Amino acid sequence: MLTRLPGLIDAHVHLRTPGQTHKEDLLTGTTAALAGGFTCLLDMPNTSPPIVDEATLTAKLADIQHNARCDVYQFVGGSAEHTAHVATLAERAIGLKLYLGPTHGPLLIENPVVMLELMRRWPGVVAVHAEGWELAAAIGMARLLDRPLHVCHVARSWEIALIRHAKEQGAKITCEVTPHHLWLTDADARALGPFGYMKPELGSAADRDALWANLNVFDCIASDHAPHTQAEKQSENPPPGVPGLETTLPLLLTAVHENRLSLDRLVELLYDGPRRIYGLPEQPETWIEVDLKHRHILSNEGLHTKCGWTPFAGMPVIGQVRSVTWRGTLTAMS
Repeated sequence: MLTRLPGLIDAHVHLRTPGQTHKEDLLTGTTAALAGGFTCLLDMPNTSPPIVDEATLTAKLADIQHNARCDVYQFVGGSAEHTAHVATLAERAIGLKLYLGPTHGPLLIENPVVMLELMRRWPGVVAVHAEGWELAAAIGMARLLDRPLHVCHVARSWEIALIRHAKEQGAKITCEVTPHHLWLTDADARALGPFGYMKPELGSAADRDALWANLNVFDCIASDHAPHTQAEKQSENPPPGVPGLETTLPLLLTAVHENRLSLDRLVELLYDGPRRIYGLPEQPETWIEVDLKHRHILSNEGLHTKCGWTPFAGMPVIGQVRSVTWRGTLTAMS
């Protein structure tokens, strides 16, 4: 017997278009999304060139319209060179992404004056990659400006404690956690080598346990799908990031089976939460069907993502997508 769920939303993906399509492109990335039960994606702007102005946003939205197999919304990136006109992009972008810590791509913001000015000008949700003191600074600036702040991929125990406190004090703050930070630790990073290297880096077992213990603080779970080729990962300077679109749902369905969260809470984290944070419209005639009891082992074989690997290879899971209906059309069968 199959269980019907709404088409799921991944609020943090890197589809690598433009400029890095040897890693992933809109067709392969959205095909992987459908295989994983996701019918809506929010794509990040740290591409080559980055999505930071009218020209790059217009080109990216046209590419999405022609090549995506599911709904894709686009973030724009904040940069010192494009501060003055960033607000003009707000009607066509789902949010502004600020990179306050080093990661893959050219959009690192190190000047707090630039961060403050971008937050001040942007009229909607500001999503941040912020670790350590940068997180505390982002929360403080958002509260000063009375702006809604979304914290991406929370990874440390003290960070979720800080966010919990800010929420309790009435801050307009939401946050997400990734499956790799919920399941993997620095011990796994050592075993996986470069294939376990991401930003934020994997934390301790205590960090992982704190994320689970504070799952009620999180507004959504997002994959931070960040594909790189195996050759790039095995190079002398491996880039940070791991794919996740096809493994997120089976991992979470396994957690449901183990009574670590309820199926209703899963839907809140992968559907209701992202819709609420970003004001996303309902997708008409869109749902997925899952087999809650199907046991299988995650593998590199048969993945739809162009990079063709997962850090979860070899992990047994319970639960699998059987069909996806997007806007009235059956689009994928496992």
